[in-house]
Parts: sequence; C-alpha cells; structure tokens
Amino acid sequence: MIRAALLSLLPLPALAVTLDMPANAALTAEDVSAADSYAMPIGSWTVEGLPTQTEAGAFVQQAWRIEATGLTTFQIIDPLEAQLIEAGFDVVFTCTDDVCGGFDFRFSTRVLPAPDMQVNFGDYRYLAARRTTDEDTELVSLLASRSSSAGFVQVTRVGGQAEVLATAAAPAVRAQGPVVTGDLAQELEQSGRFILSDLTFKTGSAQLGDASFDSLRTLAEYLIANPDRQVALVGHTDAVGSLDSNIALSKRRSGSVLERLVTTYNVPRRQLDAQGIGYLAPVATNVTEAGRDANRRVEVIITSTQ
Repeated sequence: MIRAALLSLLPLPALAVTLDMPANAALTAEDVSAADSYAMPIGSWTVEGLPTQTEAGAFVQQAWRIEATGLTTFQIIDPLEAQLIEAGFDVVFTCTDDVCGGFDFRFSTRVLPAPDMQVNFGDYRYLAARRTTDEDTELVSLLASRSSSAGFVQVTRVGGQAEVLATAAAPAVRAQGPVVTGDLAQELEQSGRFILSDLTFKTGSAQLGDASFDSLRTLAEYLIANPDRQVALVGHTDAVGSLDSNIALSKRRSGSVLERLVTTYNVPRRQLDAQGIGYLAPVATNVTEAGRDANRRVEVIITSTQ
C-alpha cells in the first residue's frame, strides 16, 4: 500500500540516486552544501560512543512530513530501503529506538530541528546505506519517526561530484532555531520532547534569571497533573570553549532548571532528572551570535510513563 503511494519525485541533483516519496509527503526543511562531511552512524550507541563512517562531498539533508494516522516507522522506511537497494546501495546498519541507543543515539546523530523533524524517543527507526564505485562513495541514512497524526522521515546524503542545487519546487524553509509550537503537553505526548525556548543563558553562565518563565509554569502544571510522568531536562550550549567544559556547563544549566521547578513550582524531585550534552546537538549555526544564543537552551524529554 505504502509502496504504491510513492508517486512524487524527490529531486536531489547532487547525487546519482533519487527517491520517490509518498504523494502525501511535504518537504519541511532542507540543508544543502556543495562540500560538507557527514559522520553516518553504522552501529548502535554504547558507552564507548557511536560507531560512524565519515565521507565528504556534496551534502543534502531533508526532512519530510507525511500526513497519515497509524503509519508505522517500518511502513515509512521499507519502500525507501527497497529503492536504495534497487539503486545499488548496500544496507550496512538498521535499528529501532532502544536497539539504536534511544536518547543517546538520537543526540549523537545529525538531525534537523523540530518541529520540521520530530523524533519520538520511544518510536523511531534508522537505516544506513552505502554505495561505492570507482569514482566515489555515497552514504545515505534514513531516520523515521511519527506523532499521533503524522509520520516524519529525514534523508541524509553525502557524496557525488556535482554542484549542489536546492530543490526548485521546495517550499520555503523555516529558520532553524528553538521554535516552540503548540501546547507543551501535546508536544510532549506526541513527539516526546519540548524546547523551553523562553529560558535564556549567557555564554559561560548556568544561572537562570529571576523572571517567571511561562514554559516552567506550564511544565510544572503538566507534571503535577501527570504524576506518572518522568522527564529529563537536557542542557545545551553554544560551541564556545571545550567539549568537556560545555558538557559540565550544560548539566549545571539543566540542574538550575530542575531546582527552580522543585523550589518555586513544587514539582516532585522524583519526576525530574538533569543532564547535559554541551554543543553536540545544535539547532542553529555557531558562526553567528544569534545562532549561538539559540543553541544555549534546555529541552525537556519524557523518559518514563510509569
């Protein structure tokens, strides 16, 4: 059924292979570059890190939203995998959420930001493929997930010698950054994550301001109303400084948010955890001040419903 619905062409002129996407799929974000490198995951995340294969060349990363209810991640990836195999690619690795490494795999992987690409930590599927010729090596990875009303798939490709051209028919892409859309509770229930975008942090600082932040009040209301929910507050930084110092800083930031939720909003501490991953998951470029400001953020993710 899904394979029969693959009617519209996804033109990626930078690479030899093209993929047919479902007719009800819409391009929501696109990142193209004539020359970039991509470290494609080729194994599950472990405490020793994430095994990857890195190639450089023409780079294209796209996020697609498929308007359909009840669509599984297997149904999203299966027809795309068949097309890759037909085009001469070898599937080198495939996994699903927990087998991939759950939260750790997702945040060690290059992913376009929400809401353009949504990843449900409890329901996603990943595939890595490779095609090697005498002239070049092409890497393609697929990441599929879903919400209650739509499916999402990210296609990441690197390799090829042709000049990268943006898709002429592609819609305008929203500026990347920590965009908050919709209701916090709804976003958490559907996608498993929410960016607390009204929290601001200066470079090198972990201290929250004295203001009353709407996102914390709303999050507190959600957690108190759902005592079975447990969440992790995940701190992020810009790329100023070393990785070790930024990981420590990002964890202090998330810890500061945790303490505010407990002391000001009376959220039970057992429902909260504080973690930090430094600059490893940016939502914007670190080249500009605006981008660095967007990257200094705290996200909340659901870790348990028991």
